[in-house]
Amino acid sequence: MNPRILYCHCSNARVLPEETRDAALHALCDAGLPFDAVPDLCGLSARRDPILKSLAASGRVVVAACHPRTVRCLFAAAGAPLPAESTQLLNLRTESAQSICTALRGISRAEPAVPPRDFPTVREQLDSAATPPDGWIPWAPVIDSDRCTGCMQCLSFCLFGVYGVDADSRIEVSHPQQCKTNCPACARVCPESAILFPKHGADAINGGLPGGVPREPMKVDISALLGGDLYAQLRGRGPRFSKDRDPDLALQERRKYLAALAEEIPPEVLNSLPPPEEIARRAAEARANAQAALEKKGGTP
Repeated sequence: MNPRILYCHCSNARVLPEETRDAALHALCDAGLPFDAVPDLCGLSARRDPILKSLAASGRVVVAACHPRTVRCLFAAAGAPLPAESTQLLNLRTESAQSICTALRGISRAEPAVPPRDFPTVREQLDSAATPPDGWIPWAPVIDSDRCTGCMQCLSFCLFGVYGVDADSRIEVSHPQQCKTNCPACARVCPESAILFPKHGADAINGGLPGGVPREPMKVDISALLGGDLYAQLRGRGPRFSKDRDPDLALQERRKYLAALAEEIPPEVLNSLPPPEEIARRAAEARANAQAALEKKGGTP
């Protein structure tokens, strides 16, 4: 039986090197093996597309996408954990085009070859599907369950209702489409570095570090972030909040930790924040949800 092969084109973000991405797709089209080519694996994961469960349950799986740690988290988030022993993950983000093509052409087969597919046609179809019918460009967090301790700080921190808890009181990304595009702020406050944003540029956030960044010896105290004051101040600064302002003034304005976090918040997110009163209401609601989840599972805040 031939393996199930999934190729991610990353049509929306284009974080994959074009040469490697096209070489991989060309090799698959010529290989005589059936494969699934998808515009964006992140979108499939966020929507819990049934194709991921079908792939994970097929036995032998080959996935050509981004970082292996991220791919496993994306499948797990869709309720389709990949089998550890029979999965081959090819990293289009870091491996060379030559090594990717060699790996794809070397996949063993047990069934007769299928007719080749036309590379330009397949690529055009994937490129044209970059914007989904609903208009949502997939940008959402995924949780590395191997690192998550269930502290609920992300649930407390997020003002946009992205996070929730499942039936077992475990944190989950309940509403991925409510996440603000290009904003990885919750990943910065996670004390275990368990939150990944696959399309982010930094390996510490996109899953490029196989074991994740070293765990902090103490949880980050984000109490200053939860009352709404920081958000209100940042919203007031708007586009003026940039890296080129006077460094001495920056030191006076922000704590050392908050500097790194604030630099990650895109201006469009700052400008979209609601008035301080609404921020305070959302923050209180988020804190209450996190507290309730902790109490239900017998934890402590």
